[in-house]
Amino acid sequence: MKTIRIIIPAFLEINIFTRQARKTTALGPVLLATVINKIKGVRAEVIDENNYHGPRDKNGLPDHTVLQKDNPAAIVGFYCGLTCTIERVWQVAKFYKERGIFTIAGGKHAYYEPEETLNHNIDVVFHGDAELVIQEVIENLINRTSLEKIAGISFKTDGKIQTNEPYMLENKDLDSLPYPDFNLLRFAKVKTYPIGRIRGCSMSCEFCSVKGKPRYASAQYLFNIVKWLVETRKARRFFIVDDRLEQDLKGTMEFFKKIYNKYGNRLCFSVQIRLEVAKNIPLLEIMKKAGVWCVCVGYESPIDQDLKAMRKGYSSKNMIEWTKVLRRYFWIHAMFIAGYPLKEEQSSFTPKEIVKIYKKFIRKARIHSIQVLFAGPVVGSDLRKRIQDRIFPLDLVPWKMYDGAHICFKPDNMTVGELQWIGIKLMKGFYQKISLIRISIRTIIFPVDFFIRGWGKWYQGWKKDGINFLSHLLFRTWLKKQRNKELIKKLEQYRFDLRP
Repeated sequence: MKTIRIIIPAFLEINIFTRQARKTTALGPVLLATVINKIKGVRAEVIDENNYHGPRDKNGLPDHTVLQKDNPAAIVGFYCGLTCTIERVWQVAKFYKERGIFTIAGGKHAYYEPEETLNHNIDVVFHGDAELVIQEVIENLINRTSLEKIAGISFKTDGKIQTNEPYMLENKDLDSLPYPDFNLLRFAKVKTYPIGRIRGCSMSCEFCSVKGKPRYASAQYLFNIVKWLVETRKARRFFIVDDRLEQDLKGTMEFFKKIYNKYGNRLCFSVQIRLEVAKNIPLLEIMKKAGVWCVCVGYESPIDQDLKAMRKGYSSKNMIEWTKVLRRYFWIHAMFIAGYPLKEEQSSFTPKEIVKIYKKFIRKARIHSIQVLFAGPVVGSDLRKRIQDRIFPLDLVPWKMYDGAHICFKPDNMTVGELQWIGIKLMKGFYQKISLIRISIRTIIFPVDFFIRGWGKWYQGWKKDGINFLSHLLFRTWLKKQRNKELIKKLEQYRFDLRP
């Protein structure tokens, strides 16, 4: 049996995803390993470096020397879906290439930057849905035969990069995919299971690299996965990874009706949706009945100029009203982008004005939890193309800082330090240590509050304060990393006009 190891690389910088990443994993690599595991004579495994409880090296990262010694891999694959982890991919790929191991990679960053990826110890890059050709690639690498006729991949031949047509692989029959086998994860503890049935997005937000007409698996397919995970792994918590749950409205309604009829609200779901879904009350009601407790909503900004530049497709006019509707049903996790780079014809606000507008909106909307990030000009996005001449070079702001927590470009109408101050001010103002005091008070007055308002109202407030305080602790750790005055000074002094 030959081992094929798929690696989900670690975050090299502490960010807002760090804590959650320890409880879950990425769906794509697990699904791909499931497909690989069906090849005769091959055994697949997944190492998620962010959710890892195995042997570690002196830096506290997974020890691949031990992993390779205990279970030698013939081929190692890398998940390159997040730009901020690509430098870790390069580190680990170098380790395996020095030992003569074939390396393959897929995901958004590798797709948009195939030349860069192939120049960092990767043998094959997949473009799009790798499950369509992964078995053929694995077999050819093992047998050392030609990759010339395999569609949708890039590789080097005679020192030159070759990309086979068609360039983009798209699986039209998502119902044909196997159920993701989380048993292939090694040294991991999964508490929240990622599942999904929709690929692509019909919107065209400027900052996003997810493109292409949406494709759907059936509601029955996703229901069967949930049922299988409940029966085989006693799963209870799920995160639906689809970028926009409501894109296939009919299928989404059908899925949650099946969940409700089978499990009531005994399962727990978190989802990603657009804010306008608040207009569809029947959908909200069946989601609530089926156990959806948290909706992650990309508000991005309460400022109309920002929303226009982002191409969000709506203004701030109805955002408070829609939020009030969602709040009646779910916990709202709001995702914001601070200091979005505007277009020349648009006027911008000062840092203090931006903070004031955001704080007023968050207070009026009474959102449960927030994340405030900076615009990341990620590869493949239209934003990166538009502000190309304002993006800091990689020797100043490397890929590992493309996590939304670091400033990657010269901002509008303010300094880099002022833009960073906006993010810190908003997060610090929302996540406060006073939440610990509120938890104590809520606990003491529980009998009275329970009698007056009931269990649900009391628990929601107690839970909000608990999450708020834990987020405060995480924010403090992140803040220590952000107060890099030397880096801020270098960014502010950087001369774009002298750039070659």
